[in-house]
Amino acid sequence: MTTLCYALGIELVPLAGATSCGAGIVRQANRRLQLTLNARTFAAAEAAGLDILTPCAATAGNLAEDLAALKSDQILLQEVNEVLSKTCDLKMSGEVSVHHLLHVLVDEIGLDKVEEKVRNPIDFVVAGYYGPNMQQAGACGGDDVYDPDYFEQLISTLGGTPVQWEGRVQSVGVPGLFSEEPTVLKQAAEVLSEAKAEGADLIVSACNLSHGVLDVYQGKAGRNTGLATNIPVIHLCEMLSFALGNHNNRLAQLRTRIAVIGD
Repeated sequence: MTTLCYALGIELVPLAGATSCGAGIVRQANRRLQLTLNARTFAAAEAAGLDILTPCAATAGNLAEDLAALKSDQILLQEVNEVLSKTCDLKMSGEVSVHHLLHVLVDEIGLDKVEEKVRNPIDFVVAGYYGPNMQQAGACGGDDVYDPDYFEQLISTLGGTPVQWEGRVQSVGVPGLFSEEPTVLKQAAEVLSEAKAEGADLIVSACNLSHGVLDVYQGKAGRNTGLATNIPVIHLCEMLSFALGNHNNRLAQLRTRIAVIGD
C-alpha cells in the first residue's frame, strides 16, 4: 500500500498502537471488547487529527459498524470512554471517518488522475471481489450498496477487462474458518468457480481476509466440493502497485501464473 500511495500522492501516517478491527471474530465472543478496541483506534485517530484509511473491506465494514453503534448510543460511548480513560488516557468523540482505499480512489483522487499514473496496464480479464462487509450504507462511499461498480471502473481504468458476476459481493465466511470450515470452503469454492466460469484470468480482492481464504484455501475448497477453483488471487493493492510501475518482477510472476493455471 505504501508504494501505490506514494505514487498517487496520498500521505500515509501510521497510527501507533492501532489494533485489529476484530474481523467479526472478536465480536462473536465479546462484542464490548471489540467495540472498545475499535474505539481506542478511533480515539487515537481523532487525537492525531486524522481519518482512517484501510485497504481491507472487512476492516472498513467492521469499523463503520462499530463507529455507528458508538455514536448512536451515548451511554455505551460513555462507558467505553471510561475504559479508554483508565487504560490509555484517550477519549473518543466520534468525529472520525473510515474510508476504504477503493472509495478514496474513485471519490477523492479521481480515476482520471489514477489513469495518468498507469505504467503497466493490467491487460487481463479481472473479477473484482468486494466482499459483503463494506457494502452497507455509510461504508461504501458513493458506490451503490446493492449493485456496486467502483471496482469495475477501476479495473477498466488500469487497462483490464472487468467481469460482471454475482459472487463479487458474496461472503466467503472468514469469521467461521476455524469453527465451520466445511461451510467456509463451500462458500469460497462457489466464488472461485463462478469467477472461472465467467472467464476471469484472476480475482482481485478488496478484502485482506477474504483474499487469504480465496488464495490459501482454494485447493482444499476444490477438493472438498469438486468445483474448479484454481485461479490466481491477488489483492487490490497488488494490482494497483503493478499498474503504477512497482514490483515488476512480481507482475512477471503473475503473468506466468495466469499462463499456466487453468483447466
